[in-house]
Amino acid sequence: MTEIERGRYLYCLVYIPSADEDTNHEVAPDWSTEGIDDEPVSVITAGDVGAVVHACDSLYDTDDPQTIQQWLLSHQGVVDEAGEVFGTPIPFQFDTILTGGDEAVRDWLRSESDRLEPELSALAGHWEYRIEVTHHEDARSAIADNDEELSALSQRIDDAAAGTSYLLEQQYDKEINKRLRQHRQQQARSIADRIAPHVDALESLGKRRSTGVDIDTGRDDEPEPIARFAVLATDEGAEALGEELDAIAAEPGLEVRFTGPWPPYTFAPEIDSHGGQDGTDR
Repeated sequence: MTEIERGRYLYCLVYIPSADEDTNHEVAPDWSTEGIDDEPVSVITAGDVGAVVHACDSLYDTDDPQTIQQWLLSHQGVVDEAGEVFGTPIPFQFDTILTGGDEAVRDWLRSESDRLEPELSALAGHWEYRIEVTHHEDARSAIADNDEELSALSQRIDDAAAGTSYLLEQQYDKEINKRLRQHRQQQARSIADRIAPHVDALESLGKRRSTGVDIDTGRDDEPEPIARFAVLATDEGAEALGEELDAIAAEPGLEVRFTGPWPPYTFAPEIDSHGGQDGTDR
């Protein structure tokens, strides 16, 4: 492991009113928990922003997948708990570390306060949700059955000699795959248009997966999704979104998976933790 002097592992940033109404002095939040490897987690404040941290002296690096998974789960658990206590946080990626001890964290928070406070204010009351839509029937067959050009090409394959039949089959596969892509793209656009009015932000994820908040059924034979989205919504918006997704799921052949609320990993601003040491610094 890479040694670090007076490191502070950063989980997330949270909004915390900084002044006592009577004394106008900073008030440290009465909250703590345990994080990665049961390290005690606390909050360092400056102004209205708090950094959820634990002290560390090295980066978290190992070749053991189970250990990495446990670290990631612990990281996410702290961010989730901080969100429950303080409201929507700005999460950091795993293994973001700032050197220089508590005072370095406070100096960094003060230097970034003009940006951090508005960002936290804008995210307040909003949470990330993940949506995955798949087609659990044979879409290829449905497309082929309703396409005259493909039906005619299929008949030519049946009537052709072996050599010609092979070439026609290659052409058939190319054409049906093209139509399948177009069909899925059209469905994805339609679904995005239907859910957009209920959310404050929407991002198409394609095939990309991000640690911690994705839908994982553990099955290797899952069909390729038609669409995968991350959305940012309030509680009220999420309720309306769920009703719209129920309507989409009721359509023939479609299956919808909806998870959340999560901290806004996809929609959190890029933040440079000056002097930080890590492999995945925000």
